[in-house]
Amino acid sequence: MKITVPVRYFPSLRLLPMTMIAMALLLAMKSVHLVYAATGASPANAAVAPPAKAEPSVHTERSEKPKPEGTVTPTTEKAALPVVTPAEPAVSESERSLLMDLRQRRQLLDARETALVDRESTLAAVERRLAGRMLELTGLQSRLEALERQRRERDEGNWRGLVKLYEAMKPRDAALIFNDLDLSVLLPVMDRMKEAKAALVLSAMLPDRARLVTTELAQMRTKANTPAPGLPAPPSNGG
Repeated sequence: MKITVPVRYFPSLRLLPMTMIAMALLLAMKSVHLVYAATGASPANAAVAPPAKAEPSVHTERSEKPKPEGTVTPTTEKAALPVVTPAEPAVSESERSLLMDLRQRRQLLDARETALVDRESTLAAVERRLAGRMLELTGLQSRLEALERQRRERDEGNWRGLVKLYEAMKPRDAALIFNDLDLSVLLPVMDRMKEAKAALVLSAMLPDRARLVTTELAQMRTKANTPAPGLPAPPSNGG
């Protein structure tokens, strides 16, 4: 048996897809309204200004995690604080002049200190040179004293030889010579002769000459035995 379907029933079959499309559009609009209600935005604002595309970052991902209540969320970036430069204290004219005076005095003291250091070094060098000069003079004085002792010893040896010569002569022959001998030679010889020999020679000399020799010899011995201030008395040269 063949079943035939009337043509008038086919248009009703097109209503189902249209109904499904309408329900899908209604569901989409409901979903959009629910998203706007959850985010706090309105469809009008969304239409005027579309949301800016945010770049994903580690900080935003971490900040989206829920934190326990009562914790303080640290700020990732500190607010840029204005840099406040301390104002320079106002310096009065008197203070400025005082500072300049102190600076000049400091420079003057530094210059004086440098001059003192230079003077001390110069004085130290002069002292070293003087010390070396004193050592040289001390050595020279020692050599001169040694030479003076040698000269005196030679002179004394010469006088002693001359005295022995006259002591070996007969008193009368020695007296004849002493009557005409210069006093600068006669007095040292008579001073170094033994007293016994000198007495015999004086007794044989002319009386006036003997008196003059005796007077000059006494003065010479007195002068030789009188020490200079601060010096010990020299030993007597009499025999």
